[in-house]
Amino acid sequence: MENLKTMTNGARATPMFSAPEMARRVNGLRVYMAEAGITAVLFTSYHNINYFSGFLYCSFGRPYGLVVTQEDFTTISANVDGGQPNRRSEGGNLVYTDWMRDNYFAAVKRLIADRGRVGIETDHLIVQNHQKLKARLSAGIKR
Repeated sequence: MENLKTMTNGARATPMFSAPEMARRVNGLRVYMAEAGITAVLFTSYHNINYFSGFLYCSFGRPYGLVVTQEDFTTISANVDGGQPNRRSEGGNLVYTDWMRDNYFAAVKRLIADRGRVGIETDHLIVQNHQKLKARLSAGIKR
């Protein structure tokens, strides 16, 4: 069984905010990242994932994320959502399955490993999951 996959089924939904507004948000973040020397950011809260991607998730007890780099931004979602995150996000989407424990962290690692200085939002990140991120990522963790 697949641990990570992409699902692009269905047409993109009409976004809540215009493309220029979403670009303004992400570009502003990227300016800050460049000034701070941060090469990737992992958001974990409903608020920031929605603000920077347009996707509002319902966790059903599973972690979600959004990775923003200077090149792209990608939501990380559970397989239970099917293709909805891809249809509702302005960026890409990487889906993790429940076939193996901690596939969420495999998705995070695929998107941000070896990128240098990484910023992690800890609003919806429990201590146990923060420790798992530290253990799996070779990049530095900045809180």
